[in-house]
Amino acid sequence: MRRLLSLSASVVALVLPVLAHPVFANPVAQTKGSYTDKFRQLEGEDWPTPTDYRNASGAPGYRYWQQKVDYDVKARLDEAKRLVTGSQTIRYRNNSPDALPYLWLLLDQNDYKRNSIAEMTATVGGDKISLDEVRRAKRMQEWEGGFTISAVRDASGRALPFTVVDSLLRIDLEQAVAGNGGETSVFIEWSFPMAEANVVGGRSGYECFTQPGEDGNCIFEGAQWFPRLAVYSDYEGWHNKAFLGSGEFTLEFGDYKVALTVPADHVVAASGVLQNPETVLSAAQRQRLEQARSAQSPVYVVTPEEAAAAERSKTAGEKTWVFAAENVRDFGWATSRKFAWDALGVKQDFAEQPLVMAMSFFPKEARPLWDAYSTKSIAHTLDVYGKFAFPYPYPVAQSVNGPVGGMEYPMITFNGPRPVKDKKTGNLTYTERAKYGLIGVVIHEIGHNWFPMIVNSDERQWTWMDEGLNTFLQFQAEKLWDKDFPARRGEPKDIAEYMLSQNQMPLMTQSDSILQFGANGYGKPATALTILRETVLGRELFDRAFREYAVRWRFKHPTPYDFFRTMEESSGVDLDWFWRGWFYSTDHVDIALDKVVRARLDGGDADAEAVERKRRRDAEPKSLTVMRNTAKTVTERDPATRDYYDRIDPLDATAAERRKAAEALKDLTAEERMALAVKDNFYRFSFSNRGGLVMPVILKMDFADGSSETARIPAEIWRTNAKAVTWQFVSAKTLVKAEVDPMWETADADRSNNVYAGLIEPVTLGIDKPEDAKNRMKDSDMKVLPGGLRTYDAPSDR
Repeated sequence: MRRLLSLSASVVALVLPVLAHPVFANPVAQTKGSYTDKFRQLEGEDWPTPTDYRNASGAPGYRYWQQKVDYDVKARLDEAKRLVTGSQTIRYRNNSPDALPYLWLLLDQNDYKRNSIAEMTATVGGDKISLDEVRRAKRMQEWEGGFTISAVRDASGRALPFTVVDSLLRIDLEQAVAGNGGETSVFIEWSFPMAEANVVGGRSGYECFTQPGEDGNCIFEGAQWFPRLAVYSDYEGWHNKAFLGSGEFTLEFGDYKVALTVPADHVVAASGVLQNPETVLSAAQRQRLEQARSAQSPVYVVTPEEAAAAERSKTAGEKTWVFAAENVRDFGWATSRKFAWDALGVKQDFAEQPLVMAMSFFPKEARPLWDAYSTKSIAHTLDVYGKFAFPYPYPVAQSVNGPVGGMEYPMITFNGPRPVKDKKTGNLTYTERAKYGLIGVVIHEIGHNWFPMIVNSDERQWTWMDEGLNTFLQFQAEKLWDKDFPARRGEPKDIAEYMLSQNQMPLMTQSDSILQFGANGYGKPATALTILRETVLGRELFDRAFREYAVRWRFKHPTPYDFFRTMEESSGVDLDWFWRGWFYSTDHVDIALDKVVRARLDGGDADAEAVERKRRRDAEPKSLTVMRNTAKTVTERDPATRDYYDRIDPLDATAAERRKAAEALKDLTAEERMALAVKDNFYRFSFSNRGGLVMPVILKMDFADGSSETARIPAEIWRTNAKAVTWQFVSAKTLVKAEVDPMWETADADRSNNVYAGLIEPVTLGIDKPEDAKNRMKDSDMKVLPGGLRTYDAPSDR
């Protein structure tokens, strides 16, 4: 305990950790017994060593590099056969220092092959099966998806050898592409049958409206639809892990030119900017598109009436829509004659992209929900994410309604919620759940343009870098849409149940191994970042650091360590304890307030101390036995039994106590006498960490005068003992109640132990004075004469 030299009447707080053993006395003791160092540094122990490519601050190093891959793709949709055929020329620029003798490409459509790893390792459980599972099983007996690679050639037209490994394609080059800027080109011809998404599932496919009373037309959504180059990075080399269905993909940035040939009456949405509107849009549609650029609310480019006419007529022939996209990592598209199309120009304070066209494509079955909320949700997302990260750098942002419930690609997203149709009247109405579901999914999928389409993390390894960061920003955007928005993820109180579950695993787990994908990949990291922003760092420090990470790594390939390091370097706060608890462990938050003591200083006045002893005694309840006894006691009936001890109070100060107190006061300095004069209460709160995850302790204290005060104790209170600590708070006020985490901001999983309203134990604190060092000179016979000469009164035996 520290020696108390002086205290003022103002409120003072001191940290008094309870030490299980003297960890500072012996460094080895930090690794023995029950001691756990929750604040041990991750740098140099668990994190990769910084390099010239990725430096210790979390920024790209001065030698950082990444590849560039450009695509020229021509594809055709055969609507009747549900077949896509295509060819592409790929130009690969190798900016790495390594010569590459082969290229790896992703063939994600191969997951639909019956012998794929994804299909062959799918597991089932329980003693029941859903009708959807039955439909899928029968369809996979009749139908098989996957790419057919019909040709692979180099720039001179010579065939190149290639090997398909599940969902991966290796092309062996005639000559290795040189490092530090070498280039090569390959040409590929391919085809694949589109999956019926509502039956087989997946991230792309088609949906046809063939039920009684429906128009029989289809919506097609193209994703992972062409062979795409895998990433070659400084920290992994080729990212050539097979696609198993959960972990998404990181890709290289480049420029795209894509020509899509579809039925003539189709409307196409795609990544990039339409290059030939004069050949695929009517004059009126082009005029409306231009009008939308400066409109205050969405404007129909293709009206519902035009879409309805196309549904009825089914015009013969084909049209080719040409799109160009610069500096993107992928390309998606959707097409249907059912699409109505609305658009709205969204202004940005960003010279590189001052106007973004927010656009939605949807069938009549999606009205009146989609025309009310989709495009406006895009505009809101551009605003919120632009402030948290960086302004949207692309010219268009699109939301498409179809069979895929929620999926993202550069500049285009697929989103599923629709109204419901009354079976009797045919009227379309929507539920509150559908309304907020649409707004939420549009925010989420458009938000993915920032993470990971631009800040290009690898979800196949680290789901939380993609889904978690984006879900955190989705939560912010939802609460800025409506303060009562029923957000599914982000509130700390909502993650507690998962953090108590038995099937959870650390956030740093590889994507395909995660059991509860939604809670682990989306909910827990989003909540962790909410707590980091609101409770640990505060908004100012967090927002600056988060924005710095986003800006540093836009159009680059970050790792978790780049994020962790940037957040610490920019905020100036050591967060290793936070990353360890939330990202590397399955501990949960449960901080209990076990005990509260109200202490006062022993002022050195024996009679005053006696008064305090009597006050505590009188506050105690009387003996129930004595209260119920009705007969007089012996001492009440017989005065002769009463003596000196019956005439005094046993708690009175004795003469010896008075003498001892007086002697003690004589030796006190003026400063120490001032300390004894302090009359404040010294409240001592005992906390235990029952969940294992160290966190700040937020303590709300209610006082007898009706006032309250909240202390926000940093997580470092647990640094010398991660299991139990005692914290001190000094105040003249009388405490009546105390509560941990009163605003439910730390994801505390058991609130039953957070409130202390019981007996506040009174104690008296004696002043801890250091012992005087032995003064052998003072106790000896030596005398010091003027001039420093020494003499002795020598004993007789000297």
